[in-house]
Amino acid sequence: MSFVTELKRGIWTDNAVFKLGLGLCPALAVTSSALNGVGMGLAATFVLICSNVAVSSMRKIIPSKVRIPAFIVLIATFVTVVDLVMAGFLPGLHKALGIFIPLIVVNCVILGRAEAFASKNPIFHSAIDGVVMGLGFTVALLVLGSVREILGNGTIFGAGILGSSYIPALLLILPPGAFLAIGFLLGGMNKLEASKK
Repeated sequence: MSFVTELKRGIWTDNAVFKLGLGLCPALAVTSSALNGVGMGLAATFVLICSNVAVSSMRKIIPSKVRIPAFIVLIATFVTVVDLVMAGFLPGLHKALGIFIPLIVVNCVILGRAEAFASKNPIFHSAIDGVVMGLGFTVALLVLGSVREILGNGTIFGAGILGSSYIPALLLILPPGAFLAIGFLLGGMNKLEASKK
C-alpha cells in the first residue's frame, strides 16, 4: 500500500464528491465559502479517521447482525466530539455549518467507508483510508467553496481578490449556484479525463 497511490485515489480517482457522487448534501449546502468547505471537510475527516480505526479494531467482536447500528453509534460518538469542540472553540464556523455537523453521522461517505473498508481491513490500513478519503472530501469541498466564493462574492477566505469593480454573480453563493458550480466542475473533470485518454 503506497501512501501516494492511496492519496491519489482519495483526491482524484475515487473522490467521494466528484467521482462517486457521495456526500453531496453537505458538499452543496455548506460550500458558499472556502472556509465553510474546509471546516466541514476537516470535521468529516476527523470523524472518518476515528470511526475507521474504531470499526476496524472492533470488526471481529461486533456481530454481523448489528454491525450497522454499532457503526452508527461509533460514528455518532466522534461527531459529538467534533460538534462540542467546534461549538466551544469555533462558534462562528459552528453556527455557519449548523445542522450539517450532526448530520455527519449519516453521511454516506463515512458509513460507506466503515462498511466497505474498515470492517474488512486492519487498523493501519483503515486509518490510511480515513486520511485519504477525508482529504479527498476536504479538497472537493475546498474547491467547490472557493469557486462559489470567488465568483459569487469576489473574495477567498473572506479577503477581496477581484477588486471593487467586480460585479459578483450572487447566484453562485445561493443554493442553485451550488448545483451550477458542481456541474461545471464535474464537466471540467470529465473533459480532463477524456483528454488524457
